[in-house]
Amino acid sequence: MMLTDPAKKYRPFVAVDLPDRQWPSKRIEKAPLWCSVDLRDGNQSLIDPMDQERKQRLFDMLLSVGFKQIEVGFPSASQTDFDFVRSLIEQDKIPEDVTIQVLTQARPHLIERTFEALQGAKNAIVHVYNATDPMFRRVVFNVDKAECVQIAVEATYQIRAQMDAAPETNWTFQYSPELFTTTEMDFAVEIVEAVMDAYGTSADKRMIVNLPATVEVATPNNYADQIEWFCRHVKNRDHLIVSVHPHNDRGTGVAAAELTLMAGADRVEGTLFGNGERTGNVDIVTLAMNMYTQGVYPELDFSNITPIMREVEYCNQLPVHPRHPYVGDLVFTAFSGSHQDAIKKGMADRRANPDAVWDVPYLPIDPLDVGRSYEAVIRVNSQSGKGGVSYLLEQEHGIELPRRLSIEFSQVVQEVAERTGREITSQMIYQAFADEYLEQRALFGLVSHRLSSEPDSPKVTLEAVVEENGTRQTLKGEGNGPLAAFIKALAAAGHDVEIIDYHEHSRGQGADAEAIAYVEVRIDGKAVFGVGTDESITSASMKGVLSAINRHHSTQPAAANVTAETLG
Repeated sequence: MMLTDPAKKYRPFVAVDLPDRQWPSKRIEKAPLWCSVDLRDGNQSLIDPMDQERKQRLFDMLLSVGFKQIEVGFPSASQTDFDFVRSLIEQDKIPEDVTIQVLTQARPHLIERTFEALQGAKNAIVHVYNATDPMFRRVVFNVDKAECVQIAVEATYQIRAQMDAAPETNWTFQYSPELFTTTEMDFAVEIVEAVMDAYGTSADKRMIVNLPATVEVATPNNYADQIEWFCRHVKNRDHLIVSVHPHNDRGTGVAAAELTLMAGADRVEGTLFGNGERTGNVDIVTLAMNMYTQGVYPELDFSNITPIMREVEYCNQLPVHPRHPYVGDLVFTAFSGSHQDAIKKGMADRRANPDAVWDVPYLPIDPLDVGRSYEAVIRVNSQSGKGGVSYLLEQEHGIELPRRLSIEFSQVVQEVAERTGREITSQMIYQAFADEYLEQRALFGLVSHRLSSEPDSPKVTLEAVVEENGTRQTLKGEGNGPLAAFIKALAAAGHDVEIIDYHEHSRGQGADAEAIAYVEVRIDGKAVFGVGTDESITSASMKGVLSAINRHHSTQPAAANVTAETLG
């Protein structure tokens, strides 16, 4: 039960004595050094930690986004992490300009195991930590300040010796006083300076000092004060790369990261979409896009953000919230009629002044910059007495529309309602859906297809017979899966199509079940949905692509065949 006087149980944070703080007048004018900790901090927080396949997919995706530092695991604590690090090194999967980072506790046998994992790496950061917070010193580890410093220093000596013994690797040393934000400020400086001396830092041999908000316990301005205070008081600041590692326990992780960058931090550790322990790590996507909308290039590329989101969802087995900044399915959607009107007028002004700075009501960023488009929502009329369009389709027809397709299709339903003057019934909604997506036959239709593959090869060869404007032709393509092969086959025939998003499920049960595939593609720079159904999921997927192509080239109004007369 919540207390009426929580001060009896909880104490407020201790403010930093920094009356002449400078950070409030600063601006973020360049991107920090980014380090993704998705594969370590993010992975250790998952109910079902990633297997090797998901780890590799996420690593490759992080490379494609542009990360140059990636924490790949805790190899001394996990055989899975050890094996993954070895596979990256032995199979030469790390680009020359990318540095992998691994975490270790300040224990001799764990440090030794860490260097075994890193043998042969081109560029590596060894990240060691020990807890410095007074409660941890007293209760968890039963050490005093001197013993705490000794732990950090002895680990640093061992790490430096291991690095010296393997000069073929370009080493970087990183130390974290864990729970920095609840550690006495003077002691944080003391232990970091002792570690600097043990490592032998210089302006040419800088180390990373990572100052984590291991648990977020204060308002973000206090974290910024701590970082500015630290940077002022630590000796030889130019020997250090000051890194922050915010968590989100108070819901202000992004704000904390931004203010610490203003306060002098050089580097940020975080995860994509904020996955991590408890309420998560700081979300690097939001941080980067916040910079972008202020005119600062973040040096990370989120030009096609939806596939990135879907890949992270697959690897983490966790959904991204539909209201998540910049990427959620609903963030470029207006439900309010007044909002829709303002956006419409703003977009009209934009078309008249395409070279002006972005200034559209309710849209802080141009959706096209992240591979999205503006999607207006027209809700089912409350006078109909029926639920939402998606609800009726799912409950009565077994059709589970993806979010953005649901938004698009609601507009189709509205157009039908206005054209027919009829109540929006469940049957009317289904017929409108079938007419708009399933029965689009103009231009393309699938006749048959055949798949083949070689043993031990991920490649699939596809031969498809399609009917184009009444004439049959055979298309051939090869790719990592049937759909990829079909896209290659279409490209060879002169139809350039890019898959943006894909969903599928079975419809019905038992012998009568059929597959339904929802495909969002980009054609001529425009995002278009298509839907296909078939007993075969491969056929349904291909039909979905053709449905999208047909809709793109159609000149008919939405659900043109659904009229008051056809409905009877």
